[in-house]
Amino acid sequence: MHRILAIIERDLRRFKRSPTLILVAMIMPLVQLVVLGYAFGGNIKDLHVGAVDQDHGLEAVKLKEMFQAVAANARVFETTAYSDQATAIRDLRDGKLNAVLNIPPEFSRKVLAGFNPNIGLIEDNTDQFSSSTLEGTFSQLLVPFNQRPPLPHATAGATLSVVEVYPYVPYIQYLLPGTIVLSIFVSAMIGGGIIFIDDKARGLHEGYLVTPISKLDLIVGFNLAGAIKAILAGFVLITIGSLIAGIPDPFDLARLARLMLLVVVTSLALISMMFLLMVRVNDPLVPRAIFGVLNTVLYFPSGAVYPINAFPAWMKAIALVDPFTYAVHGFKELILKNTGLWAISFDLLYLAVFTAIMMTAATMLFKRTL
Repeated sequence: MHRILAIIERDLRRFKRSPTLILVAMIMPLVQLVVLGYAFGGNIKDLHVGAVDQDHGLEAVKLKEMFQAVAANARVFETTAYSDQATAIRDLRDGKLNAVLNIPPEFSRKVLAGFNPNIGLIEDNTDQFSSSTLEGTFSQLLVPFNQRPPLPHATAGATLSVVEVYPYVPYIQYLLPGTIVLSIFVSAMIGGGIIFIDDKARGLHEGYLVTPISKLDLIVGFNLAGAIKAILAGFVLITIGSLIAGIPDPFDLARLARLMLLVVVTSLALISMMFLLMVRVNDPLVPRAIFGVLNTVLYFPSGAVYPINAFPAWMKAIALVDPFTYAVHGFKELILKNTGLWAISFDLLYLAVFTAIMMTAATMLFKRTL
């Protein structure tokens, strides 16, 4: 019994000497509860809709005024006027818009004549949550618009004609981009966290400290070694995950090349972030304790499982600086839409700048002394 008590005492003393571990152990359940509670089921707002009015008649003006009223009050969407439908659709494909609303020519004349004119809703259906929200909102708007005395033997009501730009996207395909980023992050956690701390605990880094290798050399070497593991994990998830999810033409060489570029940039960003977090840590238990918190705080606010538009303001602020957000958006554009690099140029730029900042900070904080 005395030996058992001695083991218990030693373990408790070690736990006491790590205040970060104690703090994380208490806060982690609360963080996970709050983040998961707000990451699912929120009302989607602030979607971007391009409005193309090819009629400019009185009824078209009334319809646009109703849309503006919803945009100002319910804030489900905000409209941007376009004079050219081709320009609006190009912005839709580039991810600048969630949908394009097209009021066809002679819309007002057909309404007043008692016909049932169609209104085109061209939507980005790679995001089923946002597209369903827009369909429901616009369908509800047409109900009060159509409430007018009909002409004899005619029903003057406008109907909504939905046009989906892309083939149907099941939810498993919607989750695939976030799963790829998560696999890269797990590799970054191991390569930039657990292994690094364990090596320090075993004294393996003492051999580096007696050599003339600079701090920058060490940081770059550690980051590249971890990034290689993350890149391999990302590539495996892209190929196998695409087959499981049923992504069309998963072995398109041009798309694979674009995906690998994004995998490399994402891996460097996440491994450099983990290395910065672990550069001054010596307790091997700390990285294992905080990884669960990081996974919750970074993965769910990124829009990997639910659109960011549904989040409260404080979670949108997290998503704005979260590297997961830009990596997930980039993979969605490449995998679900098969776009070019121009559509993810800002994502690549953010991740590259993020990597430079993280590696610079890690180099400044790295100590060459024991």
